[in-house]
Amino acid sequence: MAQLLRVQNFNVSRDGFGAGEHQSLERPFGHADPGELFAWAGATASWPMRTDPGGSRGLDDYFTRDYARNIGAEIMGRNKFGPYRGPWSDHEWNGWWGDEPPFHTPVFVMTHHERPPLTLSDTTFHFVGGDPATVLEQAREAAQGEDVRLGGGATTIREFLDAGLVDTLHVAVSQRELGSGTRLWESPDELLDRFHLDVVPSPSGVTHHLFWRR
Repeated sequence: MAQLLRVQNFNVSRDGFGAGEHQSLERPFGHADPGELFAWAGATASWPMRTDPGGSRGLDDYFTRDYARNIGAEIMGRNKFGPYRGPWSDHEWNGWWGDEPPFHTPVFVMTHHERPPLTLSDTTFHFVGGDPATVLEQAREAAQGEDVRLGGGATTIREFLDAGLVDTLHVAVSQRELGSGTRLWESPDELLDRFHLDVVPSPSGVTHHLFWRR
C-alpha cells in the first residue's frame, strides 16, 4: 500500500488563516486565540491532553482519534517548532512541545539553518533543509511503511500542495475571523482542480473540509 502524505486536523479561521500576526514565544499563534481555533478538538473524549473524564463523542471525536492512526513520521515548518528566525542562537531551548511531545514519531522540521537532531521522550526532531519532495522522501523512509503527517503551518502546507505532494487534507474551519496572519487559502475552492471535497458541518460549530486527490 502506498504511503500517503496526510494533513489532519489543521485549523483555520473562516477567512482562511491558520495563525495570526505577531507570533512570539508567549503567543505561538500570534493574535489568534488557539482556544477558539482548537476548541472543537479539546472538547472531545479522545483529546490526548484531557485530564478529566467525559468529553464529546461523534464526528469531532472521530477526527481527534484518527490523528495518530497509521502515522510513522511528521513534517512541520520551523515556525511550528518555535518562533525564532535565522541561525539557531540557543540549542538548549527545545521548542514549544515540552519534554513529552505529542508526536511519538520522527519529526522533520524544515529550516534553512540545520542543527543536530533533538530527542525528547519518544520523539526525535530532525532539522532539515531541502525542497518538499526531498524532505518527504526522508520522512517516508523514517515512517517505515506508515503514512506521513504534514503538520503545518499554513505556509508549509501550501508549499507541499503547490508541489503536488499532498494526498489527503482535513481542515477544520472555525467561525472566527482573523483578518490577517498566515493564510492557507482565500477559499477552499482553490483546491478543487486537484482534489475532491466533502464539507461536513459539526454541532460544535466548526465545518470539516475533507479533500482527497483526484
